[in-house]
Amino acid sequence: MRLVRHVVDLPHDDLANGSVVTIGAFDGIHLGHRQLLRRVVDVARDSGRPAVAMSFEPTPKEFFSGDNPPARLMRFREKYEALAKRKIDIFFCPRFEEAMRDIAAADFIRRILIHGLNTRHLVVGDDFRFARRREGTVEDLLRVGPALDLSVEQVPSILVGDTRVSSTAIRDALAGHDLQRATALLGRPYRMSGRIVRGRQIGRELGYATANVDLRRRQSAVMGIYAVRVHGLAEGPLDGVASVGTRPTFDLTKPLLEVHLFDFDRDIYGEYIHVDFIAHVRDEEKFDSVEELVAQMQVDEDNARAALLANPA
Repeated sequence: MRLVRHVVDLPHDDLANGSVVTIGAFDGIHLGHRQLLRRVVDVARDSGRPAVAMSFEPTPKEFFSGDNPPARLMRFREKYEALAKRKIDIFFCPRFEEAMRDIAAADFIRRILIHGLNTRHLVVGDDFRFARRREGTVEDLLRVGPALDLSVEQVPSILVGDTRVSSTAIRDALAGHDLQRATALLGRPYRMSGRIVRGRQIGRELGYATANVDLRRRQSAVMGIYAVRVHGLAEGPLDGVASVGTRPTFDLTKPLLEVHLFDFDRDIYGEYIHVDFIAHVRDEEKFDSVEELVAQMQVDEDNARAALLANPA
């Protein structure tokens, strides 16, 4: 999959016969996103055109939220890897800034969809809006489509029970520690990925060595102690207990993902892991002494083991 960050860098030779495009934040690549992406790839393969996913970095919600953005379900690398896995050919991800914020709907269609991407078929969700103040609608696209040789297809939302699948609904489920609901909306357990870095060795000193992963997020969708299942190591999926937070007992401030793998002892610094969140164990809290913390960590391990037994891989 080819990553393109600027309109001028789009591969015009590859797009000469047109493209099949979808547009969205794609945060989490949940069931609804996957339905859109499947449709884009199917149409692209049938027509002999490249499949394009267009998104923005930062996301529009992050841009407009200032210092208090919504929690990201995926950081950029995770999104890139997920789109590549879905057989997208081109990931077009321009920077969202003032010029993009102020672009009129007609200019967005002309400059980006037609002149930039040479879009011949556009696949969008049933809530799709675009351009300045979200003024652009599917009706606008359908109205001008015939003159531009552009067809537009709306894909209906997916419902799980009575809930429309969306990144917002998943954030709400995670914030409420409802991992079962988040898993149902995502179609898989919620996951964080990253490279293991050296920490302050606090866990090892306490008898609970941890694999530390920088969150690389301004806000985390999960906070607290969780039963987790870790992928990406040679030993295969491994069970563990993880902490996401600032370790208040030690008065630290930088949020970190720390994973203690059960019955495991190997140097894994520098390796890239995927941490699936299976069940919430408890909220993060500050203890009066290290001894109290260590005693609670043993309880956390027991509870995480029980939760993982109840939720086999």
